[in-house]
Amino acid sequence: MAYQEVKTTSYGTRVGNSFRGIGSGILLFIAATVLLWWNEGRAVKTTKMLNEAQGAYVEMEDPGKIDPALDGELVHATAVATTQDSLIDTRFGFGATAISLQRSVEYYQWVEHSESETEDKLGGKEVTTTTYTYSKEWVSSPVQSESFKDPEYQNKNRVLAVVDSDVQWARKVTFGAYKLNDALVHSISSCEPVQLALDEAILKDLNDGISRIQKKDSLNYVHQAANVLYIGRVPASPEVGDVRITWEKVVPAKVTIISQVDGDTFKPFTAKNGKTFQTLVMGKKDASEIFESEHSTNKILLWVLRILGVILVIAGLKGIFGFLQTILKVVPFLANILGWGVSLVCFVAGLAWSLVVIALAWLTYRPVLGISLLVIAGLLVWVFAFKGKAQLKKLAAKAAGQPDEQA
Repeated sequence: MAYQEVKTTSYGTRVGNSFRGIGSGILLFIAATVLLWWNEGRAVKTTKMLNEAQGAYVEMEDPGKIDPALDGELVHATAVATTQDSLIDTRFGFGATAISLQRSVEYYQWVEHSESETEDKLGGKEVTTTTYTYSKEWVSSPVQSESFKDPEYQNKNRVLAVVDSDVQWARKVTFGAYKLNDALVHSISSCEPVQLALDEAILKDLNDGISRIQKKDSLNYVHQAANVLYIGRVPASPEVGDVRITWEKVVPAKVTIISQVDGDTFKPFTAKNGKTFQTLVMGKKDASEIFESEHSTNKILLWVLRILGVILVIAGLKGIFGFLQTILKVVPFLANILGWGVSLVCFVAGLAWSLVVIALAWLTYRPVLGISLLVIAGLLVWVFAFKGKAQLKKLAAKAAGQPDEQA
């Protein structure tokens, strides 16, 4: 059964909070503006860097031997990334020859979820009803149930054992006759399960320790299958407190890199504008495919950050002018009408401001597109200034339940 918590906020407190929100709104507005400006510069610089790299790279025909003539060159090459390093999980006493050995841990716990609904009351009060629900889930760390809102679920969580997740990487990963740097190594994603063969003595010690704590010596709490070590009574029927440990390893694989040769290893390529670049992709890929993908990723990130920036600008403006709506909360009906107007103004002004910022940034880097955006922003302001009043009247009439004058 769900647990509910009801909180009433007085009109005075709400007004005070709304005025304090002006400062937060200003900071958010400034941060969003900086984000929009920075993002445009980042995208242009990245494009120029990729274009420079695309025109500078050379093919490394045979990574199997060191070629002094390629030292300092940006190269495109394909070879098998491999290692002879043995990685040991000292906690459980086993290892593997691999590029990486990864141990991930999950705990079966009660998890608290909350959902809030707010309602304005006549006189300016706000009633917030928060509903808390609880479910059993696998999570990456133990959940402290002492702070749960529902007393029936407090202190219900426990764990049979606490084990840290862990990742190890080989110190030397070769690429033909060369050695990959750490950044390239960490980009290798050829993961596969590690078949467990844990020492029986370690398993017995672990089980005995849990049995002593649980005071049930006859039960078996430790089970291993494939690449999973399960700590609990019945793996097919998890109970709160059970622990699931999974091992994976990164194995040798064919990879393609674009990076700058540095003796017998590699380092990032530095463009004239200071941006750096190196990449590793799985399998054999043409350089043109890789650069096309990088350009596409740059464009996607550009638009994601643009949209985020515009949303944050609008949110900042609403934070600045939100007090106007809050002041009228004594009469929720009037506050809702004003809220429509404030939201509309903030949306149009925020969108226009964002376009101006983006346009000014583009003027610095690409003038033609910058001028086009300034024209669009100007049109938005003009439309709102001359047409917006009529639209506001229509919205107010709809909110008041009045028929449209033109009907």
